[in-house]
Amino acid sequence: MKRNVYISNIPIEEALAAYRKMLSPTPEIETVPVRESLNRVTAAAIKAEVSSPSYHCAAMDGIAVRSVDTFGASERLPKKLTPAQYVYVNTGNPMPKTCDAVIMIEDVVALSEDCVQIIEPAHEWQHVRVVGEDIAQGEMILTSQHRIRPVDLGALISAGISEVPVYGRPRVGILPTGSEIVEHADSIQEGFIIDSNSSVIEGLTIELGALPKRYAPVPDDYELLKAQIIKALSENDILLVNAGSSAGTKDFTSKIIEELGEVMIHGIALKPGKPTILGNVNGKGVIGLPGYPVSAYFAFETFVKPMLETYLGFSNVQKTAQAVLTQRVVSSLKHEELVRVTLGSVNGKIIATPLHRGAGATMSLVKADGIVRIPRHIEGLESGTEVTVDLMRPLQDVMPRIVVIGSHDIIIDDIQDKMPLSSAHVGSMGGIMALKRGECHLAPVHLLDEKTGEYNVAFLQRYFPADEVVLIEGVKRLQGLIVKKGNPKAIERFEDLTRDDVVFVNRQRGSGTRQLLDYQLRQNQIDAETIAGYSRELTTHLGVAVAVASEGIDVGLGVYAAAKAMNLDFIPLGFESYDFAVKKIFLNDERCKRFMKVLESAGFASAVEALGGYVLENPGSIRWNGGTA
Repeated sequence: MKRNVYISNIPIEEALAAYRKMLSPTPEIETVPVRESLNRVTAAAIKAEVSSPSYHCAAMDGIAVRSVDTFGASERLPKKLTPAQYVYVNTGNPMPKTCDAVIMIEDVVALSEDCVQIIEPAHEWQHVRVVGEDIAQGEMILTSQHRIRPVDLGALISAGISEVPVYGRPRVGILPTGSEIVEHADSIQEGFIIDSNSSVIEGLTIELGALPKRYAPVPDDYELLKAQIIKALSENDILLVNAGSSAGTKDFTSKIIEELGEVMIHGIALKPGKPTILGNVNGKGVIGLPGYPVSAYFAFETFVKPMLETYLGFSNVQKTAQAVLTQRVVSSLKHEELVRVTLGSVNGKIIATPLHRGAGATMSLVKADGIVRIPRHIEGLESGTEVTVDLMRPLQDVMPRIVVIGSHDIIIDDIQDKMPLSSAHVGSMGGIMALKRGECHLAPVHLLDEKTGEYNVAFLQRYFPADEVVLIEGVKRLQGLIVKKGNPKAIERFEDLTRDDVVFVNRQRGSGTRQLLDYQLRQNQIDAETIAGYSRELTTHLGVAVAVASEGIDVGLGVYAAAKAMNLDFIPLGFESYDFAVKKIFLNDERCKRFMKVLESAGFASAVEALGGYVLENPGSIRWNGGTA
């Protein structure tokens, strides 16, 4: 029998890259119950069916009150409340419809069964979790191509998801070869070896999340081995042939693969593991692993594992990273605090943006890329501090993202499903400051210049040197008052916000929508103090819409798309420009180029049209090229 000769000595990275390029797996898509979806990879974006919480609820044990009944309370002048003015509640209890705040039980003194005393007033929505505070109906929970983790299960279930579309798990055939190989110890005799390799490989395959099928050892017979390889290929997506890959007279694996398909590489610059074979039969990967246990293990780790991770959509990487904090974080001296952060790579540095810190904020776990630990006896960390991040997802998943910090819009979710993207909703002015500090690539903005009536340009000229930034055109979006279906309070204009029977919900300071509201209040000579709920702030348009759909809130200012998503009525105010500020140095960054192409795409136009309330003129183009207006 002619001896095989493998002459290749291909570098590992080169061999793996070429093999990945050769194989183009097309995994099947299936729908599975959400509780059985752990470690599966989503095949489509998943959006919330319901809000969480689905009702206004107490965030603390204590008493629910009307905040106005507590005004004037102080240590010098304690205030007594009668049973008609408070209701005892526990954490998670629905809020009584007449109440808008909770006072913690430790701050309440029971004077008698019918009377309690407080020494500090409560403000509106104090210690109250409003509808949709964690998850808003219609909000994207997970993007496509996301491996579902235990924390994701909690968010999916809380969002009313019962089934999820996922990619199928690849089937992996494991075929040990060799006339000297036996399966059981009772068959052992001189010249025979118990098959242990296939069990190790089977365990490694299960650990990754694939579906292994281990076959009985095949003796060194060309036709028998060929027939079993053909059978195993018909039953699996990828086949691992263990042993028979070297240069011996009975090492048939390479010849059989070549007869049935193609041997792409035979011989890798890897020790141990040099005889590894990378082959392809009718689009299915066939990998010949060396017979020695250590060689087989390292060949699996080096080639099979990355290939299966490609099929499955995930990988294992480093556990910590150094990052620069983008916002000041205040912490208690009493405890070590775990701050959830989202990460991105901007101009060569990893940046960490803090997420919602509430213990009930499930989505903050889903969105988090890592955890920053603030030790006890430290009051917090300043913006710009370098921190160590305990990673919750692979860092290589973070690096390709474009980092978007600024004003919120629903279209960001759609863009995020079309390309790797990290976003933080801090308002238009917060986005401009983040861009100025080099903490993001893009800042979504919609800021009205009251003098000129133009959006965005004047603010960029005010905060950046000439020619440092440009403005990428986004969308024209319709802003207005969001009211309940049927508009039961007959709200028609801003003056109606001051009525005693109307409760408003606001956006956060620094947001363009808040600026627009304050501009309208000045135009109509309305004192913000006369508006019930003006101090209650939410960070997204969907959050506002969800709040209006709930009990206790009648109206908010937001975009039409959010009102439509929640089946609410809408009183239009007018269209505004929602654009993206970017420093010129990032225009040649591939992430920025891809972002602009997404804006220009037919898929984006179709998605925006379905949302409603948007007009597209030249999305993705440069609307303002820096310098003078």
